[in-house]
Amino acid sequence: MKRTIFLSVFGLAFLLTACAQAQVEAPTIITKKEWGGTPPSGTKEIQQIEYITIHHSGVDVPEDKDPIEYLKNLERFSKEDKHWIDNPYHYMIDLDGNIYEARPLEYAGDTNTEYDPEGHALICVIGNYENQKIKPSQLESLAQLTAWLAEEYEVPVTKIATHKDYSDETVCPGEDLYAYFENGTFITMVKELLK
Repeated sequence: MKRTIFLSVFGLAFLLTACAQAQVEAPTIITKKEWGGTPPSGTKEIQQIEYITIHHSGVDVPEDKDPIEYLKNLERFSKEDKHWIDNPYHYMIDLDGNIYEARPLEYAGDTNTEYDPEGHALICVIGNYENQKIKPSQLESLAQLTAWLAEEYEVPVTKIATHKDYSDETVCPGEDLYAYFENGTFITMVKELLK
């Protein structure tokens, strides 16, 4: 009898602990292989993720622009013109909110500004949010991906920021997207997903 009670209490405690540690659902991510990307052209020192940093591509993108073509062009430009090992970002989000894998997370991203992206998971929303309006589907995908990465790498919400927060040389991620950080909406969305 005592053993049955012990096992019942132990089982209930285990169940409650498992429920309390419910994970953020992983978003659907189109892998680099699926979109036709190529492996990095080299390697870098392996990084440990401590921050999540949001960018925009800073280029006006029309609605009918093929995101796969955009990704391939950015990858080619990054490797051939900039002499980086890969796309500068780890994840890209298109105008419809689809998420694409880019540079492997194990390698620090690259930047055209003075901040050091070592330890940062870089997420880029395709478009220029100085001129364009962020869509709800993009914002939702961005929040889902950010929350998932925050949980996976134990990044506190205090270390989720934008490129502009680390550099005086940029307006990235653009006024419209940055407004969701300034007014707290984006971090609130992420916190809700982390509950």
